Amino acid sequence: MQVKQIRPEELKYNSDGLIPAIVQDVATKEVLMLAYMNSESVARTLSTGETWFWSRSRQKFWHKGESSGNVQKVKELYFDCDRDTLLLLVEQKGAACHEGYYSCFHYALAGDGTVTVKGEPLFDPEEVYGKEGK
Repeated sequence: MQVKQIRPEELKYNSDGLIPAIVQDVATKEVLMLAYMNSESVARTLSTGETWFWSRSRQKFWHKGESSGNVQKVKELYFDCDRDTLLLLVEQKGAACHEGYYSCFHYALAGDGTVTVKGEPLFDPEEVYGKEGK
């Protein structure tokens, strides 16, 4: 096993300064969500042990679980061979999805265009976030 050091700013970010971050359950390997990070959110994640992302719609940092309490404890963080994508293996408390589902990937699309919702919501988003949503 090789050991070397890398700083968050040495990763490859897109023209907006962002890098995609795939989040998986450490135990089941189920994909929970995809979000974006900048070098500061990578640094915050590494220093706190919980996930921090950059919200493209709100243009601000967000700590996963800050509103819902459904935090993600980072167990391992990987980057790919091109240094342009992250993979975070986490212990997920509660649901990862703002719609209340464990995973954001709960819509199954069939070849005929039929959509099936997989799983059951773990919480009511209106109770957690109010009528405005996430």
